[in-house]
Amino acid sequence: MRSSLAPGVWFLRAFSRDSWFRGFILLLTFLIYACYHMSRKPISIVKSRLHQNCSELVRPGNDTHDPNDTTWCSWSPFDKDDYKELLGAVDNAFLVAYAIGMFISGIFGERLPLRYYLSAGMVLSGLFTSLFGLGYFWNIHMLWYFVLIQICNGLVQTTGWPSVVTCVGNWFGKGKRGFIMGIWNSHTSVGNILGSLIAGVWVNQQWGLSFIVPGIITAIMGIVTFLFLIEYPEDVDCTPPQHHGDPEKERDNPEDPANGPYSHRESNVDIAVSSSKEQGTEPEAISFLGALKIPGVIEFSLCLLFAKLVSYTFLYWLPLYISNVAHFSAKEAGDLSTLFDVGGIIGGIMAGLISDYTNSRATTCCIMLILAAPMMFLYNYVGQSGIASSIVMLIICGVLVNGPYALITTAVSADLGTHESLKGNAKALSTVTAIIDGTGSIGAALGPLLAGLISPTGWNNVFYMLISADVLACLLLCRLVYKEILAWKLSRSRSSGYKQI
Repeated sequence: MRSSLAPGVWFLRAFSRDSWFRGFILLLTFLIYACYHMSRKPISIVKSRLHQNCSELVRPGNDTHDPNDTTWCSWSPFDKDDYKELLGAVDNAFLVAYAIGMFISGIFGERLPLRYYLSAGMVLSGLFTSLFGLGYFWNIHMLWYFVLIQICNGLVQTTGWPSVVTCVGNWFGKGKRGFIMGIWNSHTSVGNILGSLIAGVWVNQQWGLSFIVPGIITAIMGIVTFLFLIEYPEDVDCTPPQHHGDPEKERDNPEDPANGPYSHRESNVDIAVSSSKEQGTEPEAISFLGALKIPGVIEFSLCLLFAKLVSYTFLYWLPLYISNVAHFSAKEAGDLSTLFDVGGIIGGIMAGLISDYTNSRATTCCIMLILAAPMMFLYNYVGQSGIASSIVMLIICGVLVNGPYALITTAVSADLGTHESLKGNAKALSTVTAIIDGTGSIGAALGPLLAGLISPTGWNNVFYMLISADVLACLLLCRLVYKEILAWKLSRSRSSGYKQI
C-alpha cells in the first residue's frame, strides 16, 4: 500500500503546479495583448508608402499619369496634397471607435465569459486588419472603405485590455509587482516592434500583406486563446491567490514601505479573486456611474489621457516623421522607429523597479514626465543630425514617454483598490479598467488627429503640442506627489521615533 505524501512534499508539488499555471497565464496574456498591438502598428509603417515622392522611380510602360506628376506611385485617395489630413482621419476612425467602445467593453467583459469574449475579439480583429490589407489586392481607392474598416477594428479591439487585466487579476494576489508588471506591460512595445518588422517586410512591394499577415497571426492567437485560456485558478484546482494580509499588523508597522500613500491600496492585479467562485454569493457588477464615483478614477483617467496622447502620436506618426525629416525609405523608417518601443520596454521595467524601491509611483512617473519634455525638444532639433544620435535619443524618448504610461496604469489601479466598493469585487475590475483606459484612449485619438492637422504647418509645432500634453499629464499628478512626500516624511519621523525608543 502506497504511503501518503508528507505535508511538506505535498506543499512543494502544489506550489510548483500553481506557479506553472500562473506563469502560463502571464505568458499567454502577454502574447494576447502583444498581438492586439501588432495588428495596430502596420498603418504607421505603410503611411509613407501610401503617399511618397515617385520622382526617382522608373515609370511602368503602361502608366497614364501626367509626366510631371511626382505622386503617380502613391495610393489614391492619399496621393493628393491633403494626404496628411486623410491619413489622420483613418487613424482617428480607429482611435475614436476604440475610445467609445472601451467604455462599453468593460460592461460586457464583466458579464460574459472572458475566454469567449477575448477569443471572439481577437478573431474579429484579425479579420478587420486583413480586410484593410485586402484593399490593396482588390484595388480599392475609396476613403470610406478604409475608414469603415478602422471603425470596426477599433470597436472589436476594445475586448483586449479589460479582459487581460481581469484575467491576470484573477490569478495574482497582493504583492509588490512593479518589476513583474513592468515586464508584463512590455507587451505593448513588443507588439509594436513585431508589427513594425512584419509590416516592413512587404511595405515597399505588396503593402497589403503588411496588414494581412499580422491579421492572420492575431486570428490564430484568438483560437489559441479559446483553447487554452483559464479564467480562474479554481477551474484547474489551483490555489486562489491571497489578497489580504493581517490589516492590524500592516497598520502597526510604520517601517514597512508598503505603509506609504498606497499602503491601503492594491493594484488591479491585486483585487481580483476575493470574489472567487468559492463564495456563496456573486458580487454585483458595478455600474458605470458607480465606478466614476470611486476616488481617484477621474483624476488618474485624465492624467492617462495626456500620457496616451503623447505615446500614440509617436506610435502612429514616428515612421512618417523619420521618413520626411531624415529622408529614409519606408522600411528603414519603420525599422528605426522600433527603437522607441525598445526604450518603452526598458522604461516600463525601470519605472516599476524605481517605484517599488521608493514606494512612490506618482513621484516616479512625474519625474519621468518632466525629463521627457526637454528630451522630445532635443530629439526634434538635433536627433536627426546623425544615425548615432537618432538611435540614442529615440531609445531615451521611449524610456521617458512609455515608462510613465505603463506606470500610470498600475498607479491608477493601485489607488482604486482602497475603496470599499472594490474590496473583493472582481466584477468591478473590468468596468474600472475600461473607464481608465477608455479615457486614456480619448487622448490616443486626439494625438494622431492633432498631428495630422498640425504637421502641414511644420513638425516643430507637432512636438510643441506633445511637450504641452506631457506637462499637463505631469500637473495632474501633483496632488499625488504631494501626498507621497507627506507620507514619506511621516514614515521617516515614525521610524526615527521607534529607533529612539
